[in-house]
Amino acid sequence: MRYIVFLIGILSVSVLGFTNVYGQETEESLSAESMKFIGAGLAFGLAALGAGIGLGYVGSAGLAVISENPKLQSKVFIFIGMVESIAIYGIVMMFIILGQ
Repeated sequence: MRYIVFLIGILSVSVLGFTNVYGQETEESLSAESMKFIGAGLAFGLAALGAGIGLGYVGSAGLAVISENPKLQSKVFIFIGMVESIAIYGIVMMFIILGQ
C-alpha cells in the first residue's frame, strides 16, 4: 500500500511540475514531447520497481532453498533471471516510446 501512495505522489508532482516550465507565464498544455518523457519514465520506473520488489521475494526464498539443498542453485538462478527480465522489458519499452 505504501508503494502505491508513494507512486501516486511522485506522479502528481511530476505532472504538475510540467505546467509552468522555465517560468513561462502563459498557460500551456503538456506537449507531446514532454508526455513521451513522462511515459518513458513511468515505463522504466514501474518495471524497475516491480522487478526490485519481486527480486526481494525471490532472492530471499532462493537463498533459503540453496541453504537447504545446494543442488537447486541453477534453478534458483533461472527464477532470478526471470524476475530481472521484467526490468529489461521496461528498458525496451522506454526506448520504443522515446524512439517514436
